[in-house]
Amino acid sequence: MSDIPDHAPLSVSVENQFPQDLFDAMRQFISGHPEWDQYRLMQAALAGFLFQQGCQDRAVVRHYLNGLFHHPATVNGSR
Repeated sequence: MSDIPDHAPLSVSVENQFPQDLFDAMRQFISGHPEWDQYRLMQAALAGFLFQQGCQDRAVVRHYLNGLFHHPATVNGSR
């Protein structure tokens, strides 16, 4: 389990309610950055939070770094 798989991990659906101002800020950011969507933004935010709190799980670190260095050409799995 210490190996990082080459394929996308299984996804889990999460439902959450955000304050309206955060939701509006997210929508505004996404509308100005077409390479981002709400799923990528939330994944980057969660991975960033966990990493900053000291989580050293390799999968979390990988998601964190992918969020930092993601190139628009790799959006939606196309390379």
